[in-house]
Amino acid sequence: MKILITGGAGYIGSTIASALEDAGHTPVILDSLVTGRAEFTRGRAFYKGDIADRALVKKVFAEHPDIFAVIHCAALIVVPESTEKPYEYYRENVGKSLELFNSLKEVGSKRLVFSSSASIYDVVPGFMVTEDAPLKPTSPYARTKFMMEMILRDFCAAYGSRGIALRYFNPIGADPQMRSGLQLETSTHALGRLVDVQLGKIPEFTITGTDYPTRDGTGIRDYIHVWDLAQAHVRAVEGFDDAFQKAGNPADNYLVINLGTGRGVTVRELVTAFEKVTGQPIHKSDGPRRPGDTAGSFCSADTAKRMLGWQAELSIEQGISDALKWGEMRGRILK
Repeated sequence: MKILITGGAGYIGSTIASALEDAGHTPVILDSLVTGRAEFTRGRAFYKGDIADRALVKKVFAEHPDIFAVIHCAALIVVPESTEKPYEYYRENVGKSLELFNSLKEVGSKRLVFSSSASIYDVVPGFMVTEDAPLKPTSPYARTKFMMEMILRDFCAAYGSRGIALRYFNPIGADPQMRSGLQLETSTHALGRLVDVQLGKIPEFTITGTDYPTRDGTGIRDYIHVWDLAQAHVRAVEGFDDAFQKAGNPADNYLVINLGTGRGVTVRELVTAFEKVTGQPIHKSDGPRRPGDTAGSFCSADTAKRMLGWQAELSIEQGISDALKWGEMRGRILK
């Protein structure tokens, strides 16, 4: 199958492209390269441009009329930055996605897998959320994902398209074959910052928030290896129509599926696992919460297993090891 990936030159999109290729499919990449990297598009059909460029989207489909489905990953994703630059986040994530969805309607593309986020969930007792858990996005970034989901759901109900929103928990690691990984020089993700400390790029790791109502006071997350995440997308496009049949063909043509391991890990536990993998303590300190942060959550992964036949397989230690390896190689791969 041929699959269009918006944001396919980014961390997650490029890993999905590799997973699709390994499964015998053909990715087509649409990316503005604002944060994506051209190195991640080599050997692949690639269109440099904006997802809101209607003429470009039509060109992609004119040249690839056999595209089976679209995976929409393109978005700005940094939570603290979104509180400082809400206009840019609503423009890039919501406004441009609206134009993309309309362009897909015009070219007759009926299947869309959307990269959503677990950050839209409210904090619940016990911290484990199902797809029916209450929603309460607390940052502009999270609210953009929530809005994009609502828009896509309305489009599917009105125009006969079908959408699957995959709500990501916390991706870690890199492609195990080191074809791609975190592309930004300065990471805002917890594991990325730990790697930066280990490589001497920053002096210490700051645990942001130690007064949450968790077992050790630090935020709780569901850390999923990015390769497992990519495999879930392969299952989603391969089993797209079957998933809707299993769901009883809902009237609004829309499905929501959590992607995580089903296990909660606190930030302090992540640090401990990191030190175990490296075999040495890391410079660390406690700090205040960041704007927009919450205590966090982890997911029930039952729906993904039932609907997609998928479950996470790689350990947090594997994610840490792959992130470290990528951190050491990144400068040689990304020029």
